[in-house]
Amino acid sequence: MRLTTFTDYGFRMLMRMASDPARAYSTAELAAEFGLSRNHLTTIMQRLAKAGYVETRRGSGGGAILAIPAAEIRLGAIIRLLEDGQPLVECFAADGGDCTIDGRCRLKSRLRSAERSFMADMDRSTLADIALTTASNLRAETGEH
Repeated sequence: MRLTTFTDYGFRMLMRMASDPARAYSTAELAAEFGLSRNHLTTIMQRLAKAGYVETRRGSGGGAILAIPAAEIRLGAIIRLLEDGQPLVECFAADGGDCTIDGRCRLKSRLRSAERSFMADMDRSTLADIALTTASNLRAETGEH
């Protein structure tokens, strides 16, 4: 399975946000941290906000925070949201694509099965499971002060 860079970047942003959910993150800050286009991250953030996963605030002290606890955000749901309209293979497209062997292809059912298995596995994991570890989180996990 291969995810688009759109989804990859979305996960990076969410993983950082989940590392310190009380803190607001600006797209400029996230773009600088990950070396990505701010405009690209803004588009992703807008989609996440429209779906209710993040809440954005304008102005000084603004930025984005998680609107839902990370433990309640399933990875499969994020993939479905950000990969919307991006079929695994051409024949999975809503219009069926331009496949010349449709109706005779035995690969399609196997790919559908693999896709279902992949998404079921992603649905078993949450954003909390993949939150980036910060130095303070690591110290708390290991009992160091």
